[in-house]
Amino acid sequence: MPRNEIRPVVKLRPTAGAGFTHATRENRRNDPDRMVLRTYDPVVGRPVDFREER
Repeated sequence: MPRNEIRPVVKLRPTAGAGFTHATRENRRNDPDRMVLRTYDPVVGRPVDFREER
């Protein structure tokens, strides 16, 4: 299988509504649900939840 099907690049948008995004790869075999990461948002200035956008 090509690399892009198993581990596609996904954009993570913050739940705080700021315009900053993170880009990461997700393994769809191990994690078929949407990814949620709690990481630092430099626009807001504190850690917030980033949800996967498809």
